[in-house]
Amino acid sequence: ADCRYTCHQECRSLIQLDCRRPGQCQLSPESTLLPPCSQNAAQTVEEEKPEPPSVQEIKQKIEKYNAKVTNCLLMKLNDDGTYTGFIKVHLKLRRPVTVPAGIRPQSIYDALKEVNLAEMTDKRTSFYLPLDAIKQLHISSTTTVSEVIQGLLKKFMVVDNPQKFALFKEMRKDGQVLFQKLPLTEYPLYLRLLAGPDTDVLSFVLKENETGEVEWDAFSIPELQNFLMILDKEEKDKIQQVHRKYERFKQRLQQTLKEARGKPG
Repeated sequence: ADCRYTCHQECRSLIQLDCRRPGQCQLSPESTLLPPCSQNAAQTVEEEKPEPPSVQEIKQKIEKYNAKVTNCLLMKLNDDGTYTGFIKVHLKLRRPVTVPAGIRPQSIYDALKEVNLAEMTDKRTSFYLPLDAIKQLHISSTTTVSEVIQGLLKKFMVVDNPQKFALFKEMRKDGQVLFQKLPLTEYPLYLRLLAGPDTDVLSFVLKENETGEVEWDAFSIPELQNFLMILDKEEKDKIQQVHRKYERFKQRLQQTLKEARGKPG
């Protein structure tokens, strides 16, 4: 009657009532339970979860996918039921990234031997990655979003915390571009398989994590100070743009008034 609290049957053991008026609320977890039908409803939802595709279904999807491929980036089914293929990731990072200073680019030998050049020096520097650069990755059906992010950072020798970044899927529908953040446990290659090889239907984008979810403790003090400097510069640029806009508008008005004074009537 007071707090209108309700819960599911399976949530009963997790409930701790925190009454606003101590000593006056007579409710208990048992008195807030929904009818038994709610439990059945929850079970129905769980039963409706799609079953993982069988090996035969995966094989058919891969054959259909490869039939649409116009280059040599085919998917390959392994004997154990897993499969491998390629995805392209667009880099749309608007903030600088941190990389080792004075380190040569990674060679093929380094990649094969899994040499981590970033560990060879403690010196760090920041720079902007080219906006909308594209990186191609060869991954497995068991490769998660989290592993894709870490792999991208390693290829560019970025030493920033992976939690600062997120992988999005970009879709086009009715002339609009839609972005959806992917959970870290999602499998990008399976999404690629379902969507087909056409990147206009589905593409992957690496962006900064959403502001509300950024763990600022993961940043160092110099990085945070650098962000403040960048924001300050962006603010000043915006102010100057507004000033120039209204200055031009003021000049046009003054010119119009000057011309109007010289006309009769």
